[in-house]
Order: sequence, then C-alpha cells, then structure tokens
Amino acid sequence: MDRLLNLLVALPPALVLALVFLLPALEASTFLGLVVPGEIAVLIGGVLAHEGRLPLWAVIVAAVAGAALGDQVGYLVGRRYGRRLLDRVPRRVARSGELRRALDLLRRRGAMAVVLGRWAAALRALVPGLAGMSGLPRRAFTVANVAGGALWAATVAVLGYLAGASYRLLERRLGWGGEAVLALVLLLVVVRVIRARRLAAREREAAGSPRG
Repeated sequence: MDRLLNLLVALPPALVLALVFLLPALEASTFLGLVVPGEIAVLIGGVLAHEGRLPLWAVIVAAVAGAALGDQVGYLVGRRYGRRLLDRVPRRVARSGELRRALDLLRRRGAMAVVLGRWAAALRALVPGLAGMSGLPRRAFTVANVAGGALWAATVAVLGYLAGASYRLLERRLGWGGEAVLALVLLLVVVRVIRARRLAAREREAAGSPRG
C-alpha cells in the first residue's frame, strides 16, 4: 500500500487540484458522471491532504467550485435545449430506470432534489439538466446547488482524509493486507469504467447495424 500511496502523493499538487475541480465540474455538464463519478478525484484529494501534500481546505474549495459550476452549466443546458437534452442520455441509463428516478425525484422534491441527488452518481449527472428542462426557477436551483455541492464536497474530502489515516493504520496492523484492500478498491473502480465503456461501444454498434 505504501507504494501505491506514494505514487498518488507524487502527483503535482496543482494537477490533483485540477482533477478535484474538473471531474465534479464535468459530471452534469457533459454527463461524465454516468461513467466516472466525480467523488473519485475528491477522495484522492482528501487522501493526499492527509499525506500533507495539499491543504484539506484547498481540496474542499476546488471540489465545491467544480461541483457548483458544473451543475449550473448542466442546468442552463437543460433550460435552453429542453427535451433535446434527453437525446444525450445513454440508452443504458434510460433502460436502467435512472432517468425515470431522477424525473420522479424532481417532481416530488423540487429544489431539494438537487441536494438529495448529489449523493448518487447517476442522479448527480442527470438532475441539474432535468431541473433546467422542468422549469425550476434559477434562483431556487442555484441555492440548492451551492448548498448541496458544499455539503457533498466537504463530506467526501473529509472521508478521503480519514481514509488516508485508515490506510496508514491498516498498513501498520495488517502489513500487506492493507495494500490488498486498497488494490481491490482501485480494481473495482477500473472494472466499473471498463464495463461502462464496453456497454457504450455495444450500443454504438447496435445503433449502426442495419435493420432487417
């Protein structure tokens, strides 16, 4: 585990902060969150803050800024393009019920859906655009967006910070077992990304195949 953490710690702090900002910013504005959850970068930022390479407050500020800006862009895109926004949603997401779930959450909770949706990766990517499409007032969305983004970013960054402490404690107590646990977590993330890309590739092939 020490080797893996040292590899992460070796990343330039400016690059880490850029990723902490960019991944949450791209979640809703480009639907990237349907493939790569933004909390991955924020968690890593928290771990590196525990290692002393970054101030924890800087990780939180970058994550809040990225989350709030990205969702605001997603809202404006949904408000401008309306139902055409739904054409950008991958078919696998529509089939999975996540789109229906996001629409139902907005219908029942209004602006509060922006805060609640932040805690699920698929909803985090879908709710801002759907909120704009549904006509949710901009002021109400902005307040919920900033509040939800700040709570989410601070919580995930602190969890990453505490995880860094837990990794070190696990390393001392379990030796190589701690490294295996971290490797398993990283493997699960990689498998998720690969599966999502393969599904997207199959959908593109099916869409391009001639119909009988």
